[in-house]
Amino acid sequence: MRDGVSGEQSVGVRPVAIVGPTASGKTAVACELAERLGAEIISADSMAVYRGMDIGTAKPTSSERARAVFHLIDVADPDEPFTVVDFQERAVAVIDELLGRGRLPLIVGGTGLYIRAVLDGLNIPGPEPDPEVRERLRREAEELGSEAMHSRLAEVDPETAARLHPNNTRRVIRALEVYEQSGRPMSEILRATKAPPRYPDALEFGLTMDRETLYRRVEERVDLMIAQGLVDEVAGLLEKDYTTEAPAMQGLGYKEIAAYLQGKCDLAGAVDLLKQSTRRFAKRQYTWFRADARIHWINIDALSATEAASIIEAKLRDEGVLGQDVG
Repeated sequence: MRDGVSGEQSVGVRPVAIVGPTASGKTAVACELAERLGAEIISADSMAVYRGMDIGTAKPTSSERARAVFHLIDVADPDEPFTVVDFQERAVAVIDELLGRGRLPLIVGGTGLYIRAVLDGLNIPGPEPDPEVRERLRREAEELGSEAMHSRLAEVDPETAARLHPNNTRRVIRALEVYEQSGRPMSEILRATKAPPRYPDALEFGLTMDRETLYRRVEERVDLMIAQGLVDEVAGLLEKDYTTEAPAMQGLGYKEIAAYLQGKCDLAGAVDLLKQSTRRFAKRQYTWFRADARIHWINIDALSATEAASIIEAKLRDEGVLGQDVG
């Protein structure tokens, strides 16, 4: 239950992160832990922050929200920029408040930079945005296409390009803008601006599985999104005058379905592209998280969410994170 753990019972409480690629089952495992341990979940998903975008972002279901308290979901409008700094500030405030109450903060998601910004205390790199440079790059993106801009970024900053989807034009443009203004790749600036970790004792767990199993799950998730009404969800956003240039409309699922609704492709082609793009995105997520030696990996090929949660709970007990009376 939500009220399961008191501050007195959680004397060793500290932040815990559950990471992994899309469709790996992070939310299900987190709900199991939250229900058992009275933890609260901080969503680390760069798209789940947007209101009115539920199906394409695979937000927690109503039944999942009944099992656990979720933070940083539905906190911005689709045309409202929401930056890494915004997430960092809000997430730190929630985590510190939970720690102050003896609650276990579970940071759950697949947006690696968000998680690093919180746990490692990154000083998000400048320079300040230049409207003229940004507008020029935006016009070039419209003329040349998102793939061309992503390829340009890969030439000057392959590390940043590897973690950004080609359709995420807004962030690709920001990375190119940083390079043009500073002469340095954003990835290099990020490494140079690390602050002392804010939560050096945080524990991180990664969910992994056979690659073909993950890709099958990705395709099944896309099919489920279509069945649940993703096309209608995107159509509703377009009717509200949220264009494909809006920050939220750069997300997986939204740009592909918008192209279908605008007559640029048929639905089957949009769905195939979405599946392909999501598989590539999952591969980039693996690359990002695998570079972090602090993550404890759990192969969940043959595990249920309940079993995976039990493995994490046992590790938390071994590390002294949980009081003896919990559970």
